Amino acid sequence: MNKNIKLAVAGAVLALSATAANAGIIIPAGDWTLDVSGNVNSYTNYTRTSGENLAIQGGLAGANVTGTRTANTMSTGLLPNFLSVAGSTRQNDLDVTFLISINPGSFAPAAANGGSSTEHRQAFLTFGDKSWGSIKVGKDLGIYASDAILNDMTLLGVGSGSGSFASNASTTSLGRIGSGFQYADWKTQIAYTTPNFSGFQATVGLTQAWDLRTSNTTAVVNSLAGNGSRGGSSSAYEGKASYSFSANDVTGKIWVSGLAQRVERATGNERDAWSADIGANVNVAGLGLTGYYYTGEGTGTTFMFQDGYSTAGKKRDVDGGYVQATYVLPTKTKVGVSWGQSNLDRVGGETVSNLIKTNEMSTVGAYHPLTKHLNLVAEYNHVESEAQDNSKGKTKAVSLGAILFF
Repeated sequence: MNKNIKLAVAGAVLALSATAANAGIIIPAGDWTLDVSGNVNSYTNYTRTSGENLAIQGGLAGANVTGTRTANTMSTGLLPNFLSVAGSTRQNDLDVTFLISINPGSFAPAAANGGSSTEHRQAFLTFGDKSWGSIKVGKDLGIYASDAILNDMTLLGVGSGSGSFASNASTTSLGRIGSGFQYADWKTQIAYTTPNFSGFQATVGLTQAWDLRTSNTTAVVNSLAGNGSRGGSSSAYEGKASYSFSANDVTGKIWVSGLAQRVERATGNERDAWSADIGANVNVAGLGLTGYYYTGEGTGTTFMFQDGYSTAGKKRDVDGGYVQATYVLPTKTKVGVSWGQSNLDRVGGETVSNLIKTNEMSTVGAYHPLTKHLNLVAEYNHVESEAQDNSKGKTKAVSLGAILFF
């Protein structure tokens, strides 16, 4: 990967990072070193959607319409626009850091919020030492499935969500979330990360739990309805381990991670939901290869715990993954192709319905560093959703835009 693309990815990772590593405007301030950094991006999306069913519950394609529709929308990409202030200091033999970010959206249909929406995804502190590791307290990207999203090439682009999802008030699109991996999400947490042992590193933590939720917003699913909020009387348990390596021109990383949570709103005895994954990324001479797979019970598809349980309180099995190849051309343009899908199974005895069975997406993208900090982006995404009753929806989208890091 060339230097300019590396800087762009470093800026993207900063927005999703677990440390206050600096990459922006450095300001000495007494005992502290402050870092002001950010990202601005926007895309125009030309979409063509078609559907056989009025609404596929949990489908990412088809725009919940019967027939065909074309549209031109404006949206933010997978990364939110953000402004972050980070700080670091060394006191009492401890490295102490903090990071706070605000994430203003580039669009929203509701006039009440002035045509924009704002999130606050990060507010955390860390303390530790390279001899024994570090502890994080606060809100940041979740531990499970975090490497899946950080290795997704649509992190610098749009991916899924440039059609029906982008018509909702939100600060981001979906990238490959829901069509290759589950969303790591932004969670309040207490986590411990080990020192780096010659490339090996591990993180374990308690994170704020989610209630069960359903993608069918018109349905009341008995005691499983939930409201999509943080809830439950038990925290989630998350962890990951990774090994990074480098030899001559070859670099790479192998990782595993997992999540387990007792679901308080579930009925019966099937209250313990879990997911686990494995992935690898290898880079050599401008070529990058990524492979990823996950499986679980009760954790749902796209967003954690969405449609993870039947109305009878039975856990649904989930799995999925993606493969990706990128290459940096002599022009410094990074081109890539990727394919992935996420699957949700019915439980025994469950009635066939319009509930999602598979979300699948193929992507072709080009990411060109116009300057050290500014990248032009062009993507084509083909998303297909299939329900348990075999009805289907499709969305084809071309996204053009730019992303700037500072």
